[in-house]
Amino acid sequence: MQPLAGWPVAAGQPLVGVFTDIDDTLTTEGAITPDALQALAALRAADLRVIPITGRPVGWSEPFALAWPVDAIVAENGAVALIRQPDGSLAKRYQQDDATRAANFARMQQVLAQVEREVPGAQRATDSAGRECDIAIDHSEFTQMPQEHIDRCVALMRAAGMNATVSSIHINGWYGTHNKLEGARWVVRELFGRGLDAEVDQWVYVGDSTNDQLMFEHFAHSVGVANIARFVPQLQHLPRYVTEGERGAGFAEVARAVLAGRDRHGR
Repeated sequence: MQPLAGWPVAAGQPLVGVFTDIDDTLTTEGAITPDALQALAALRAADLRVIPITGRPVGWSEPFALAWPVDAIVAENGAVALIRQPDGSLAKRYQQDDATRAANFARMQQVLAQVEREVPGAQRATDSAGRECDIAIDHSEFTQMPQEHIDRCVALMRAAGMNATVSSIHINGWYGTHNKLEGARWVVRELFGRGLDAEVDQWVYVGDSTNDQLMFEHFAHSVGVANIARFVPQLQHLPRYVTEGERGAGFAEVARAVLAGRDRHGR
């Protein structure tokens, strides 16, 4: 990881937009800070697209999709998108059809019960009531789970045929081929009718944990906020750059670098 000061975006490379994780990337201690919120607004004011992609549930994400200056929020690790409409309302779109979601939901509840039964201290995340396409176990939001228990939860989910990933606060599991990268590709098609892969070098991704590493791998402009240091030993793919600030302050640092580059080059 290189310091953000060496990021070529600062030299004025043209960008389309910014994808970002939410928990511990935009938020600090569970809430978005004024500097991060202002950073979102400044990016949008500069005609950049801004799309958070999170493992959080769609129900939890709805008030933020309405209140924050963003184009959309992709929730539940790529499964569902909340897209801002011209009148300010939200359109909810899914990657899976109704029948598939219903069947998967029933299977996931069985796995969730198994994990809670077999892993000491495992508890479903407090936001589980808002989840439609995945399950989540809390490891660092309201409880602290040792790494060996986190690994056991992941192993049980994968043994049941699920995808499983670990964010800064939760262990998420789901059925389907979606993930954060596929969610990003999907929302770019849905919103703009374009292929992300053809313009991926014009997008930034900002994240903080192991469930961001697929994005770190695929985005040349990948940035970790400083608190990613906690997860570095577990990452096969690191972000290219890292901020000095942690969490929301780190995201604001990224936004300032993007906007400074555009200002210097008249974009």
